[in-house]
Amino acid sequence: MMNQFLAFLVRILISVPAASIVWLTSYIAFEQTFFLSGGIALAGGALTYYITEAVQNRRFLKSQQLSRKEYQYIKKNIDEANHKIRRLHKALFSIRHFPSIKQRMEMAKTARKIYQLTKKEPKRFYKAEQFYFSHLDSALELSEKYVFLSNQPKKTLELDRSLFDTRKTLEEMKGLIEEDLYKVISDDIDQLNFEIDVAKHRIKMIKDSRIEDESRRLK
Repeated sequence: MMNQFLAFLVRILISVPAASIVWLTSYIAFEQTFFLSGGIALAGGALTYYITEAVQNRRFLKSQQLSRKEYQYIKKNIDEANHKIRRLHKALFSIRHFPSIKQRMEMAKTARKIYQLTKKEPKRFYKAEQFYFSHLDSALELSEKYVFLSNQPKKTLELDRSLFDTRKTLEEMKGLIEEDLYKVISDDIDQLNFEIDVAKHRIKMIKDSRIEDESRRLK
């Protein structure tokens, strides 16, 4: 949803003056007692707060082109993913293999970026379904299993081979998660390319116009 703090601040800025107006109306115009007027004002402020919240939510869902049911479904999945991403981050940085640290940092950063984008704009969720329902789970399972096996006191040739294969697979998973991010922002890339084409066309028109004007001046 929109910035939570900003949304809360808007609700407060609307409900507090509304409560004050209700109190003044009740106390002065209707000559109610001070405390009764205060209770009525609190109820009026609370009602205004929740009405404002409902309007904000409706506008947000409309901007995202989502129904309430769709939003609840998406919110449930991204909230669950947030917990998994924390576990993934912990596991990735528990792996004691220095050469792959950059790869693991990039994977954690990319996974977090997908989550942040879909939380801010839930309609992007449908472009990231492979990430949420497949790739995130696979990366988490591989990372946690690697940490578990690498912490075993005695290493064998077979264990070392399994750890090597896991690192290679995690590298491939990193590529898949990067592709997931690309899918999430694909519309933005298309829009940017369109705007670049428009800008280039305008620049060309201006240049052609100047050349034409210069040619006329020289004649």
